[in-house]
Amino acid sequence: MPSSFLQLWNSDHGNVVEACKDSLKKLRLDYLDLYLVHFPVATKHTGVGATASALDEDGVLEIDTTISLETTWHAMEELVSMGLVRSIGISNYDIFLTRDCLAYSKVKPAVNQIETHPYFQRDSLVKFCQKHGICVTAHTPLGGAAANSELFGSVSCLDDPVLKNLAEKYKKTVAQVVLRWGIQRNTVVIPKTSKLERLNENFQVFDFELTKEEMDLIKKVDRKHRTNQPAKFWGIDLYA
Repeated sequence: MPSSFLQLWNSDHGNVVEACKDSLKKLRLDYLDLYLVHFPVATKHTGVGATASALDEDGVLEIDTTISLETTWHAMEELVSMGLVRSIGISNYDIFLTRDCLAYSKVKPAVNQIETHPYFQRDSLVKFCQKHGICVTAHTPLGGAAANSELFGSVSCLDDPVLKNLAEKYKKTVAQVVLRWGIQRNTVVIPKTSKLERLNENFQVFDFELTKEEMDLIKKVDRKHRTNQPAKFWGIDLYA
């Protein structure tokens, strides 16, 4: 069976087992290899399997203050005990939330899936997770590129002159250089594309290697710039 991973939506924090079973039924699977808490926030329940965010009359995300992240995590651990999920993890957790999760967990999170790319490197968080045996997955390894620039008005690292020069040196695309950088810092990169030629390019990052000096050079382009901003839709900045 091919590996499978899925995420628990924000509105299902109080219905973890039911949400997982619903997903398994839809996917016609007996179990998931990996199940992640999508965001570290519980929102108003809108029905198992529903992904629409509940907003109040002012257009602000309705957060459920009766469900703690610890409660959610223990429900995730129950999925492992039931054999519905093999590994569980977290997404978009900072150092402090990750530390707390480690303190109350019986099953340690296998993964922390976060936004990280040359303009948002988050070295401290990445190193903290790796030190404690948590795999870091970059869900926006290219900074969202054109999609996030258009949607959120963010700046793309693919236009950075340092990265462009490295791409020219290795006769690669800037995206390939960025993905290679992500791999060499021991993170899992999961780029997505609808274009077949770019999908093929994503696999052509193993035939070259950046030097230590080049990795250090890329470290200097960090802008601490988050490109994925759900606040645009939620009316509240969860990262503030």
